[in-house]
Amino acid sequence: MNSQQACASGPNSDAGDMVPKADSPPLPPPSLRFEKRAVRRGATLVAGVDEAGRGPLAGPVVVAAVILNRRRIPDGLNDSKQLSADRRAELYNEILDSATVSVVAAPTTIIAELNILHATMWAMRRAVLGLSLVPDHVLIDGNTLPKGMPCAAEAVIDGDALSLSIAAASIVAKVTRDRMCEIMHCEEPQFGFDSHKGYSAAAHFAALDAHGPGRFHRMDFAPCIEAERRRGMRAVAA
Repeated sequence: MNSQQACASGPNSDAGDMVPKADSPPLPPPSLRFEKRAVRRGATLVAGVDEAGRGPLAGPVVVAAVILNRRRIPDGLNDSKQLSADRRAELYNEILDSATVSVVAAPTTIIAELNILHATMWAMRRAVLGLSLVPDHVLIDGNTLPKGMPCAAEAVIDGDALSLSIAAASIVAKVTRDRMCEIMHCEEPQFGFDSHKGYSAAAHFAALDAHGPGRFHRMDFAPCIEAERRRGMRAVAA
């Protein structure tokens, strides 16, 4: 599904794209180094896990868990931030066609209840449990591991740039969340979720100031709390 399928109005720029500039030195691609090390230590199925959307002011945090088929690894897997939106969409389809994938979205209600870190950990654990194949080792992007994992887990800082499994998970999580933001835009177009994806863009702050928070905003995040306070003050003054 693209933005035209989700909704007939609005641009489809991607605030999350961070494709290197032409004059930037190329980064080495991720590899199977961490996966192979886990296999040498006795693992048979290794999953990669990553999230998209911890930082935005609105929308869910989305986690993907991926077990790659070693015989059908898509060419060009990389950290989702290093890829264009079109290339991510292509790889997303290839990953779903060739790998074992599980996706979990933690909505704003879970984020408010647990806080953003623990909501992410909640979604990571559930994503691993949702895989149709049972991994015996999990590689997780970042420096924090969820509690109660069903198998051995390893935190890999900058894992989406180092591990092919985590890179695949980063692509699935990013594309899934971006498409959810396009649907959010259809329901509340005044906020421009299709362009900034809920992140702290100037246009998003301007919309928050003009309209106050909407149904998709994270009301435990300070800018949303402040926008709601200002809306209340305006209502009292009126």
